[in-house]
Amino acid sequence: MKKALMLLLTTAALGGCSVLPGSREDRSGTPTSGEGALPGLSQRPEANQCLNDLGRAGVRFDALPDRYLGQGCSNLNTVQMHALASDTGRLEVTNLGPVTCPVSAAFAAWARYGVDRAAQQVFGARLASIQTMGSFACRNVAGSGRRSAHASADAIDVGGFVLADGRRISVADGWNGDSREREFLRIVQRSACRRFDVVLGPDYNAAHRDHLHLEAVIEGESYCR
Repeated sequence: MKKALMLLLTTAALGGCSVLPGSREDRSGTPTSGEGALPGLSQRPEANQCLNDLGRAGVRFDALPDRYLGQGCSNLNTVQMHALASDTGRLEVTNLGPVTCPVSAAFAAWARYGVDRAAQQVFGARLASIQTMGSFACRNVAGSGRRSAHASADAIDVGGFVLADGRRISVADGWNGDSREREFLRIVQRSACRRFDVVLGPDYNAAHRDHLHLEAVIEGESYCR
């Protein structure tokens, strides 16, 4: 049985960009095995524990079926986040696709304890939403032959923030903007560095001039720039 499962995974990984039939979801949001689903992959104890923890953190989400895409890309143990929790209410999040559950949990904690509280500290206003530039993308790291963390849904790019009073703070304009925007963005970046393995911003290179790249990696040293 183990050899059969390994053969199935290998075949899927080499099979181009076709998506294996996924699992159905029950009303609780937990994937259940469906026709063509890879058995057991979404039922690992640590995966289910992460989903439970995400729900207890007040995140509104749907658990997604595992997918193996060709060319080294996959969506395993991913969720679709719809809204996050703050200390006093709900935080919106835009433009997100699939994100792995552990990265989603780190993102939700960062939004609540890092970004929302920084907004109150610097601007005296609560955070209303985080404007992202996406998550999953089957592509390489720019200028390299190495797959990006986005290719496994292990990264989120954040382009800006909207406060409850309507103020918008973008990374592109605020990184070198007025003093309060600069302070706020550097506080949230430092906070992200405590929760993610890799955090890249405008000081890293020109490709990140307009966003913060938040990434979790399986192996390798953490990096914050």
